[in-house]
Amino acid sequence: MPLACLVDARGRILVPGLRPPPIPDAVRRALATIEPGEPGGPPIDLAWGEPGLTPAERVFGWNALEVLAFRTGNPDHPVNAIPPRANAHLQVRFVVGCDHTTFIAALRAHLDANGFAMVTATPARTETMTATRLDPEDPWVRRVAASIERTTGAPPAILPNLGGSLPNDCFADVLGMPTVWIPHSYPACSQHAPNEHLLGSVAREGLAIMTGLFFDLGDDRRPLAA
Repeated sequence: MPLACLVDARGRILVPGLRPPPIPDAVRRALATIEPGEPGGPPIDLAWGEPGLTPAERVFGWNALEVLAFRTGNPDHPVNAIPPRANAHLQVRFVVGCDHTTFIAALRAHLDANGFAMVTATPARTETMTATRLDPEDPWVRRVAASIERTTGAPPAILPNLGGSLPNDCFADVLGMPTVWIPHSYPACSQHAPNEHLLGSVAREGLAIMTGLFFDLGDDRRPLAA
């Protein structure tokens, strides 16, 4: 089966051209205290994904190859025969350091090498969101983190980038701006789900954080230190 040659039974990507470069040391340091998940949430399979990485490094520092949809035969009228065709829609969530324009060629070469020359690989027609990342030790990160800590009384958890898709490249790459995202949510908010919600306490904290940050940015006229 073609899909089985792309990832192994534990979710490790087998296509060399779809694997990212080594995780930078600054990113590893930022993720050292990050624990994905939430109290009472589903347990994380520690053996799933790239071996040798922590769950946080797998989510925020590594690529993921996902099957979004898969169809073979006719589910409405199944017949007792091998179906003549099948198709699958896959998604690569990739981190900084990967050139997404090379993915199809890498996939094509890997399929051919594994005896699946009859399988066609075509790019999606949707717009690609290019991966971005501001160095977790960048002066802007330190300035924003210090402001948040002054407002809340606790140091913030710093992620080098998100683990999902975000059109931040229009700011980071097109405009060349250092970008720091400050989410006002919590793990159980069910974002994009039918019961998506926002707690009043989280909203009040977010208002305080942003008010403090804008005040600190306007009040602190010192140049950023390298």
